[in-house]
Amino acid sequence: MLPIGALLAGCAVFSLFLLLQGKSPAEFFALVYRAGFGTAFSWENTLSRAAPLLLAALCVALPARLGLVVIGGEGAIVLGGVGAGFAGVLLSGEPAGVALPVMLLAAMLLGALWIGAIGALRHYRGVNETIASLLMAYIAIALMNHLVEGPLRDPASLNKPSTAPLNEALRVGTIPGWNVHWGLAFGVVACVLAWVLIDKTTWGFAARIAGGNVRAAQVQALPVGKLILSFTALGGAFAGMAGFFEVAAVHGSANASLAGGYGYTGILIAFLARHNPLAIVPVAILLAGFEASSGLVQRRMDLPDATVLVLQGFVFMAILMSETLYGRFKVFAPERWRTV
Repeated sequence: MLPIGALLAGCAVFSLFLLLQGKSPAEFFALVYRAGFGTAFSWENTLSRAAPLLLAALCVALPARLGLVVIGGEGAIVLGGVGAGFAGVLLSGEPAGVALPVMLLAAMLLGALWIGAIGALRHYRGVNETIASLLMAYIAIALMNHLVEGPLRDPASLNKPSTAPLNEALRVGTIPGWNVHWGLAFGVVACVLAWVLIDKTTWGFAARIAGGNVRAAQVQALPVGKLILSFTALGGAFAGMAGFFEVAAVHGSANASLAGGYGYTGILIAFLARHNPLAIVPVAILLAGFEASSGLVQRRMDLPDATVLVLQGFVFMAILMSETLYGRFKVFAPERWRTV
């Protein structure tokens, strides 16, 4: 109830913002529907945008089950993309059946190491994971810019520095019958597997216990340190996978476009979904539809394309404020407590 209510509250406040600008909220949301979900082409555009959002949201949702607020998925995405692009250049002469798995593994490994390092800082040194992940995201973006503009730059990329373009054989194609790349399917499968891990395995149960009360978990001799390292690394691996598909399916090389803000939108998606991997799927599609409409809104309503980011900001603030309602009213209490 609360995430849906927060979403509606954020849209309501955003509507007041539009009215103050002399714009029609009804026209805005009609354009959002038309651009994001109104036609088959709109759906394909939305689903293509949803692919990296699914994986970026998992980077937030998985550590959150341990009570960790990791918001640095953007860094894992860009480094995963650089790793995939560099591996693709090195393996340009290899068959796709060999090169693509290596590119995917390189991207996931870099993402896992980057976010896993945040978990290690939290466990071994007590460094706040929220601040560490945010600052390390800026470091990752700076490192990506240095690599694609320096050591890994293709001399032929004059206007937009990037790594050498991938061979056509190393480009990820589209799902048969859809004009949507395979990143969507991998993202949905990743969400399902993450749900199975959290809800259907003893490792996931231990993580939920540690997230609810870390002292109780330690008393029960649960391996809290291993849980923190594994869940942060797994979340980073999923974000790195998003970087792989951005390179192999969208851009064709690693460049500054990798820092597209997917990691930050993933934070909103994970909180709206209450860190439930299955709920991430519809929420990511909804937010992707919002982002797909930015160009049409700009043309038809004479608004900046960043207007959709303002909407996301209002929704995120409403989500954060709704957190204070948990435990205050009986209707918002967990079922197990309401029945006692």
